[in-house]
Amino acid sequence: MGYKEENYSNLSKSLIKNFEKRNFKGYYCETAAEALELALSLIPKGASITHGGSESIKEIGLLDAVKNGDYDYLDRALVKTPQERREFLSKAVLTNTLIMGTNAITMAGELVNIDGIGNRVALLCFGPEQVIIIAGINKIVANTEAGIHRTQNVAAPVNAIRLNRKTPCYDTGHCGNCHSEDCLCSDIVITRHSDTPGRIKIILVGENLGY
Repeated sequence: MGYKEENYSNLSKSLIKNFEKRNFKGYYCETAAEALELALSLIPKGASITHGGSESIKEIGLLDAVKNGDYDYLDRALVKTPQERREFLSKAVLTNTLIMGTNAITMAGELVNIDGIGNRVALLCFGPEQVIIIAGINKIVANTEAGIHRTQNVAAPVNAIRLNRKTPCYDTGHCGNCHSEDCLCSDIVITRHSDTPGRIKIILVGENLGY
């Protein structure tokens, strides 16, 4: 184990202790491959699964694994209209497992997430029996203010390009505090505690993942 890897492990141990105080269950994996194996071990065969928009779950191979595995996968890519979105969410709220990333994690163990239409954070807050979050070491920040800043000025501009959203951050590379039709930052949610112990499971990965 190199110096950086040892530091990542020590940092994760501190975070996992803080997760426990918040009724979150924390894990640490050195590599994306280990994280994929662990995540799949937490999902029962045949379980119903949905996901939030996340590059991290794609990068470790988790999204492909649940799409092609022995699961009842609810595919959000099939949603085309607002009415279909409502129908999809009514089903997603009753799934066994939500897999997703997170925009930031504070050193105190809070989750910071920003959403355009609120579907991802809605399911994080309520619904699926368990939430499995994949988070690279790059998502760790000092506090909630730093988490919001990171999301709006690091993640959002890249997502605006990826999703072809015509926002100020698309053009400038930093947050314009906009109210545009394509705004990616309609809802800011800080998850500081889980009412159900262990419902939220956070797999920290000793690699940079996502945006």
